[in-house]
Amino acid sequence: MAYSKNPYLPKVRAQAVNMHRAGKTMKEAARHFGVTVGAVSKWNKKVPPGGVHEIPTASSRPHHHPNQLPDETVERIVAWRIATGGRCSEVVHQHLKNEGISLCLNSVKRTLGRRGLIKKRSPWKRLHLSQPRPYAEKPGDLVQLDTIHLMKSKSERIYIYTLLDVHSRWAYAWASERTNTRISLKFLKRARGRAPFNFTCLQSDHGSEWSQHFSERAKINHRHSRVRRPNDNAHLERFNRTIQQEFLSRLPVDVRLINRHLPAYLAYYNQERLHLGLNLITPALCLEKSFQAIG
Repeated sequence: MAYSKNPYLPKVRAQAVNMHRAGKTMKEAARHFGVTVGAVSKWNKKVPPGGVHEIPTASSRPHHHPNQLPDETVERIVAWRIATGGRCSEVVHQHLKNEGISLCLNSVKRTLGRRGLIKKRSPWKRLHLSQPRPYAEKPGDLVQLDTIHLMKSKSERIYIYTLLDVHSRWAYAWASERTNTRISLKFLKRARGRAPFNFTCLQSDHGSEWSQHFSERAKINHRHSRVRRPNDNAHLERFNRTIQQEFLSRLPVDVRLINRHLPAYLAYYNQERLHLGLNLITPALCLEKSFQAIG
């Protein structure tokens, strides 16, 4: 019988064998289930005397391939992967070339994948196609998003959601015990309700809380920064450092307590604190000048 992935076939095989052992001939069992006599004979040899409920489908993968890599080469690939501290396949491939071992890069990648030494991309993570970075010519043109992780204990942490408008440096923050897309959307809604301007473009890193699902539900143009390039969000990263030094370091790691005192600090940050990046004026004054220029 041809190879099949039919999920019901393992039980059919067992039923055919049981019918034969119950007194029917192999020909009668084969005719009843629509298979060949040879198939029933092979299935019968696989079943022990006590019987089974199903005969699973064996893999169709060949036991060997004429062009497969020698065992020595495979072991050298794994050895270099471990010796280099988990460096990428390209580095392992170059080390093998330096040793005089000739093989293609894809062979190295496949070998490491079979050994479970490559972290594969999650099938749930969708591709981020970012649009060109806009110029922050007016408030809301580019609003950056991020989260600060604070350790409450060795196994527990809290999260500080942060937001900053690049043009005016107007900032907002909010503490949460968890982080996910739903909470990120809730934070964005709170920030939009308190900001004196509309958000035109959002920018964040590739954290799971800023996934493609967040982009679709935010209903605002959302772009992602380059991977491992925190300087793309440099303005917000500086705010994260400021809020940790001036505010979070003075309080215990408690969500309720932080959210209770955050409004007072944010009012000071946005309305009283002078910013070197704004030529020593406050974000509130920068917003006022921007609105006057817009008319």
